[in-house]
Formats: sequence, C-alpha cells, structure tokens
Amino acid sequence: MCIRDSLIGCSSKTVSPEFINQATGRYLFNPDETIEVYFEEENLFIKWRGADKITPMNLGNNKYYVKEMNEKIQFLTNPKDQKQYICLIPKDKSEYVKFDYIKLNDTEEVPSVYLKNKEFDKALEGYLTIKKSDSTNTYISETNFNLLGYRELRAKNYADAIDIFKINAALHPESDNVYDSLAEAYFRNGDTINAVKNYKNAIAIDSGNRRAKEFVKKYEKK
Repeated sequence: MCIRDSLIGCSSKTVSPEFINQATGRYLFNPDETIEVYFEEENLFIKWRGADKITPMNLGNNKYYVKEMNEKIQFLTNPKDQKQYICLIPKDKSEYVKFDYIKLNDTEEVPSVYLKNKEFDKALEGYLTIKKSDSTNTYISETNFNLLGYRELRAKNYADAIDIFKINAALHPESDNVYDSLAEAYFRNGDTINAVKNYKNAIAIDSGNRRAKEFVKKYEKK
C-alpha cells in the first residue's frame, strides 16, 4: 500500500510531543537489522549500523534527510494496519510513497539480538522465518553460523557452540558440515553419544567423510 503524503504530527520544523512519542522506537530495516530512532529534547537522532548518533537534517513536516543513507525519510501511519513506518521519500515526485520500515513493538527483537542474548530458541524461530521468505538470504549463511560456532568453541563455551551449531543444522539440514561441526562441539563438551549421532548424520549425507567414519568406528561401542 502507498500514499502521497499522510503525515503524523505537525507541520513546519516544529516537533510535537505526539510526533516524538509516535516516532521513537526501533524500525525493521531488513530481516535482521533495525533502525533506532530517539530524541534529545526536540532533536531526532538515529542509531544504525554501528553509529550511535546519526543526526538527520530536519526538513519540516516530519521529514528528514539522512546523509548516511543518502535518503530523505518521513514518518507515516499506515491506514491499513495503523502501525508506524519510516518511509523513503521518492526521488521522483511523481511516484507514491511506500511503507518501507515498520516500527517494532517494544518486546520484538531481530534474530541476531536473540542470538547475542543466548535466547537460542527465539533466534532459531526468527532465522527460520527469514529462510521461509528467502532461502538465499545472507543472514542465514551456513558459513557465518559455522564461524560463530567455532569462535565459541575456541573460547571453550561449549554449550553455546552446540546451540549455535544446532541452529545451523536446522537451517541447513542438507549439509554434512553442519553435523560434523555439531558433533565436534558435543565431543569437546564430553558428550560422545551425541557426537557419534551427529557424525552419523554427516556420513549419511557424505559417505566420504573419513574423519566422521573414523570417529564413529572408534567411539560407537564405548
């Protein structure tokens, strides 16, 4: 849905308390990244991609220019769902304004935040949602999860490594490598039974996995 110019708040460069209340919050920039909007007095600031205090230029009518995005934005209420959005102002004035970045509820988080907070079940749920809409999305990259898991493994955070590798296995069940990594994490954590189980999963996908075969042969009967 799109509209021409249905603004919330007030006109000119004045910032109303209503606008501050409605605009403040986190907006979904992409499936695993947010834009955070906050105010100091009547001045709007943005946290985005590691920058904690981006200062957009107030253009009036609740429109702003964000140099870091090279975009003009405005804050709109979508009449269809009554939710708040950050919308990119079309560079071609003949085009309609679209609802680009939805405002999240206070309790909503993106998967990477759940992952950082070690809420692994919620993280998996979020990443599975991303996969359902786009199975090639870089945010569910097998390589990235593997690197993250091995970082925890090197730090001897074995339980965290296991949970991360389990997410990778759920996202990429067709890969022998995810089970190989998960098996190694279980073994390092002293769980030979689950290590054997996951090495077997790896062998079922790639019968040429010699390391997995040697491990199963050595430990299966112990």
